[in-house]
Formats: sequence, structure tokens, C-alpha cells
Amino acid sequence: MGDQLVTIDPEILGGTPVFTGTRVPIAVLFENLADGLTLDEIIESYPTLRRSMVIEALHQAESLLELLKAA
Repeated sequence: MGDQLVTIDPEILGGTPVFTGTRVPIAVLFENLADGLTLDEIIESYPTLRRSMVIEALHQAESLLELLKAA
């Protein structure tokens, strides 16, 4: 998958953070989860996403929250 999960580029959706190699905003994952969609439903709706990308995004979000909790 490469080293970089997130791309922020002013030429791609005006700099909105997206999954690298896609035009799918990272926020879409969390918005869809909040709306009650399953990972399978999200991946089906955004065919450029791979399960490994979505799982890694969740792991990174969890790590960030743990850092905030420890601060």
C-alpha cells in the first residue's frame, strides 16, 4: 500500500485530506461509520478504497486518540 495513507494536495479536492491514490476524503470513513454503515458497505460504496486502507486509517485514528489521552 505504500507508506502514506493520507494525501493533502491543493490540486485534489482543494486540499481535503484523502486516502492516497483516491479522491475519497478520510472524513467519509468516519461520517459513514457514524451513520451506521459497516466497513463492507463503505468499501462497496467507494470502490477505490481497499479494506487494508480503511483498517489502517482506523488504527491510526486510535493511536492518535491514545496520544491525546496520555497528554
